[in-house]
Amino acid sequence: MDASILQETKSRSDGDYRGISLRHNGTETREEDSEIPEYVAELIEAEIGCDLKALKKVSGLLERMSKEKKQLEEQVLTASSSVPLKMEAALCRAGEVQRAVGVLLDRERGVSNTVSQHLQGAQPWMDQLSLRLSQMEETEHYLSYLKWIARIEELSDTIQQHMMTSNVWEAASGLVAMAELDIRLQDSSCGHLLSFIRDTVRFWHKILKDKLTSDFEEVLKQLHWPFISPPQTSLAPPANGAELHNQLESLFAQLLKLQTSDDLITEQRQLPERCGLPPSPPLALPIQIMLLPLHKRFRYHFTGSRQTNVLSKPEWYLTQVLMWIGNHSDFLEEKVQPILLRASSAIDARLQFSSGLLTLALEKLSCDASRLLYDDALFCHLVDEVLLFEKELRGTHAYPSSLPGALHILTEETIFQKWLTVERKFALEKMDSMLSSEAAWSSQYKDISDVDEMKAPDCAETFMTLLLVITDRYQNLPSPRCRLSFLALQKELVDDFRIRLTQVMKEESRTPLGPRYCAILNAVNYIAAVLADWADSVFFLQLQQAELELGAESPSWPLSPTQAGRLASLEGSVFDEMITLLERLRHDMMGRLVEFILREARERAKPYCRERWLSLPSQSDQAAMSLSSSACPMMLCLRDHMLQLQQMLCYPLFKSCWQALAERLDLFIYQDVILSNHFNEGGAAQLQFDMTRNLFPLFGHHCKRPENYFKHVKEGCIVLSLNVGSALLLRDVLRQGGSETNSPLDPNQPSPVATLNELGIFRLAPSDVEILLSLRTHWPGQ
Repeated sequence: MDASILQETKSRSDGDYRGISLRHNGTETREEDSEIPEYVAELIEAEIGCDLKALKKVSGLLERMSKEKKQLEEQVLTASSSVPLKMEAALCRAGEVQRAVGVLLDRERGVSNTVSQHLQGAQPWMDQLSLRLSQMEETEHYLSYLKWIARIEELSDTIQQHMMTSNVWEAASGLVAMAELDIRLQDSSCGHLLSFIRDTVRFWHKILKDKLTSDFEEVLKQLHWPFISPPQTSLAPPANGAELHNQLESLFAQLLKLQTSDDLITEQRQLPERCGLPPSPPLALPIQIMLLPLHKRFRYHFTGSRQTNVLSKPEWYLTQVLMWIGNHSDFLEEKVQPILLRASSAIDARLQFSSGLLTLALEKLSCDASRLLYDDALFCHLVDEVLLFEKELRGTHAYPSSLPGALHILTEETIFQKWLTVERKFALEKMDSMLSSEAAWSSQYKDISDVDEMKAPDCAETFMTLLLVITDRYQNLPSPRCRLSFLALQKELVDDFRIRLTQVMKEESRTPLGPRYCAILNAVNYIAAVLADWADSVFFLQLQQAELELGAESPSWPLSPTQAGRLASLEGSVFDEMITLLERLRHDMMGRLVEFILREARERAKPYCRERWLSLPSQSDQAAMSLSSSACPMMLCLRDHMLQLQQMLCYPLFKSCWQALAERLDLFIYQDVILSNHFNEGGAAQLQFDMTRNLFPLFGHHCKRPENYFKHVKEGCIVLSLNVGSALLLRDVLRQGGSETNSPLDPNQPSPVATLNELGIFRLAPSDVEILLSLRTHWPGQ
């Protein structure tokens, strides 16, 4: 702050000694050597300005500036006198701090030397102490090691004593404790100790397991286990059934106690990794023993050179596994499951028993599937049997879908690709046969009107049944990617079938009213309708979500950003592309059909277009109105073709067809008949009679107000049939409304559009009505 004051004072003083220059009325006065500083000039300008009368303020301004200068000089003197004192005090303080630091450094060097000497003197003691500590630690390890060995031997002796007294239950408890010790020592680096305890556990586990297994198998044998035949044909229960069940419960519970040690020393059998099956939880020891006789039977019959081991008969071993599961279900639920509940075990006996048998079938299936990759017929038969097996296993026997099954074998990459290839091959062969059959283009329900609403030909229904069967075959596959691969196959088949239909359609396009052309049109409409219905089902919506998820995870997944956006917003479906192509084909075929009928109608209507509408007698001169003879060919053509279409097309297609035909006919008659001729009163009445009493009723069988589809013709007849007075008034209104040079119309007078609306004319513009009025020949004076 002192420095800033000093600088400001210096600058102002310099300005005072430079001399003064004033700006007045655009002139500037300059001394010989210097100019007034800018800030001084601004101050004078602000205080005095251009007013000469304000010069009297100069004395006051000078006095005030002198006071400010004096105050600033005093401040500078005060600052210049106090700064040296502060600097001197700071230097003294710095010297004192430097001397204190020197003293501390001297003390630190002394202490450091003392500590070093002490450490050198104490080093031998530290070496001896470290040696003693390591010896103590090693001794503690030995003691701990010996305690573990003693504990293991103690448990082993306890188990031996209980075995000598035939107290198997307590012996099993001791083995459980020893197995728990083994688990606790898993992280130890003492390899010999681990081997010792594992060998001890294995030794006693084998003794206890062999003893309990023999007793357990004997009890099962007396209970006629396993049940080879269905329960209703099994042997009668033994007389000592209650005692046997008590023994079963006791032995089952004791074997269950050996589960911990069994899991340690027994390696669970798992299927090869190539099968793609997740590891299954270990089976309970008593369940394993109960499965042993069935395992022996399975291997006896379905391995080696036995006659029952036939590669072409996978249904033999698959059916056998299902029979065994069904035969033992009641016993497991009624006798075994209560034992597990009383033992507070969460094991599901029936589920584990089924899982053990299923492992046998999956091992056999995995082996057979790889051997059938080069035989399409046998491979296809294998897939069929696996699908039936999986359906009964999950449905009848309630095997959870969360656990691996036979379908996991079919999703192994090599086997799955073969499955896709076989499905494509047989589907294409089926399509060839269905399109070449004699009944391909006829409906199997044609004689049942209530059923045959879509009038789909046999080939279309067979094709959609084929797609439905493929869906049923793959919808339970565990892998979303596999399901999407099958969906891609279905899309490919739909597109192939569409191309085949297009080829046949082009061959039949010369006769669009032929039964085969109409059958193709029905087929296209039917397939598009069914696909649209499928797209809203839960299964295909789930596939849609899976396709989005796979597309997000894999950049290479074939899904465009537009498709992904539509699928994510649920605006589209998995069949959108196919439905769009089918609808395009349907629209093209409908256009060809309507154009063919219209072309024939135009040909038949040529005499009607050249009718002498100017010279026809008026309605009052005729006894009764009748259809124009020149219109009969056209009317008959339309009637016959409409009847053909109604018989051969399904109702939605027929409705679209006659509506499109009506709109085209409306324009044709309006342009080629009405606008191309002049009409007297009789001609206008005859035209209106032909249209309202003959043409419109042709379409009246299919709707209540057919005239709504012939708006041009209907309104043209209204204009031509107006009486002379109404026609004159209408012409005047139209002329006044269309004249731009006339004065504005009277607000009370209706506009041309309102006048036309009152007459029932809504489609035709006022200019069109003027043209129609000019075609009238019956005016006053004519």
